[in-house]
Amino acid sequence: MNWKNKKVLVTGAGGFIGSHLAERLVKEGANVKAVVHYNALGTAGWLQESTLRRDMEIVYGDVRDSDWINEVTAGSETIFHLAALIAIPYSYHAPRSYVQTNIEGTLNLLQAARNSNVECFVQTSTSEVYGSAQTPLISEQHPLHPQSPYAASKVGSDKLAESYHLSFKLPVVIARPFNTFGPRQSARAIIPTIITQALAKNVVKLGNVHPTRDLNFVSNTVEGFLAAASTPKAIGQTFNFGSGREITIGDLAELILKLIGKDVRLETESERQRPAGSEVTRLQADSTLANQVLNWTAKKTLEEGLVETIEWLRQHLGRYQTESYVV
Repeated sequence: MNWKNKKVLVTGAGGFIGSHLAERLVKEGANVKAVVHYNALGTAGWLQESTLRRDMEIVYGDVRDSDWINEVTAGSETIFHLAALIAIPYSYHAPRSYVQTNIEGTLNLLQAARNSNVECFVQTSTSEVYGSAQTPLISEQHPLHPQSPYAASKVGSDKLAESYHLSFKLPVVIARPFNTFGPRQSARAIIPTIITQALAKNVVKLGNVHPTRDLNFVSNTVEGFLAAASTPKAIGQTFNFGSGREITIGDLAELILKLIGKDVRLETESERQRPAGSEVTRLQADSTLANQVLNWTAKKTLEEGLVETIEWLRQHLGRYQTESYVV
């Protein structure tokens, strides 16, 4: 797709993936309206210090407000819906807030998109909806088995998006990224948790080190989103975006320490472990469909992405809390 002058709405644009996506769309020439969560300080999340901030329209609000969503969505040609509560541990403490933001918020966006006659609505999913792998590789046909309130809320929002395509012919594509990482990610995620502790201290505290994850650099994920929104054959389909490589949390920590070049002790801490029945033990993506339909592959490797992420976190370490566990 030629994105030049396309009217694009990105919800969750102040977040990790959303900020990278909004910036990339600006570089592609799109007219970007970046939706960030309203806050008393008036900050735009990770877009606050972006060199491209003045090249996009930043609006503040809450996806739970349907009236406001109808206003900001009007005139949009493409919608990338990334706004969500995403921290799995916090979803054990405040599950209702996940339903309100992730399910009801998505419903508001879908209805507004239907009223605006958008050309494409990209719904952001997560590999957590699959639960622990029942097959060595997880394709889009893998059963959905949410093991946390967060994952359940994302299944609900995905199914709502799917229903709006089937019921109202809304042009929906579901993008299902596996564990995305890179600059700007919060310490709620495993890679910045390991890196920031290793840079600041002589011990890295972890939860369960045995689960495996499929870790995909953020530029790969952004490429997948753009491909999903610009491929007509993608409408009505769900696409996994993963590297196809799995690594245990323990091996990941060892790899990161090797790349940092620092002798750091690894410790497990019960506070950081999920409830036993909630832990997803294995995730490895089968992204064959994305390759066949979207011509997408994960171009940047885990090691390449880690080097870039380590350097960014080294320069921004003061933004992170390394003395306490971030829920």
